[in-house]
Amino acid sequence: MTLLDAPAFDEARARRNRILGWSAFSTVVVLFIASWFVSGQPIDWPWNWPNHFFGRSAANHFLAAVERNDLAAAYGIWTHDKDWQQHPAQHAIYPFPRFEEDWGPTSPDNDYGVIQSHRIAAARMYGNSLLMAILINGRKSKALNLEYDPHDGTLSYAPPDVEIDPESYK
Repeated sequence: MTLLDAPAFDEARARRNRILGWSAFSTVVVLFIASWFVSGQPIDWPWNWPNHFFGRSAANHFLAAVERNDLAAAYGIWTHDKDWQQHPAQHAIYPFPRFEEDWGPTSPDNDYGVIQSHRIAAARMYGNSLLMAILINGRKSKALNLEYDPHDGTLSYAPPDVEIDPESYK
């Protein structure tokens, strides 16, 4: 067989390869779009989408525990340590009694009253952290700004000079 003796064109094989190629491409596009929806439709780079997913999930679980007034579980989510009672010395910077003062239903430091509902209005990456603006009890302004650290899975208050205005992202 020489270079000029090409095999006969196999139309069935070419059609099968074309169908497999378009199927693979379509599957990748559908998975890409599905992951965007699952992560909360962030306006961010795709490699940050898992941070959005896990940060939103942590914030939702945390605030659901606060709404149930299960502050022990909420503190475990806040510190990303469900067994925090076994070693409270590790959390001496923000101990549980102070957490109760901040998040309890009768707390004087709580600007929102008894937390009954929440909605994450906006979330953006800021450096290596995810900042979230959360509207509490159906409010339209004065969002609660929380920060999620994807490296250790903890929640914290956003820095005071860095806040997200949910109205600017509508």
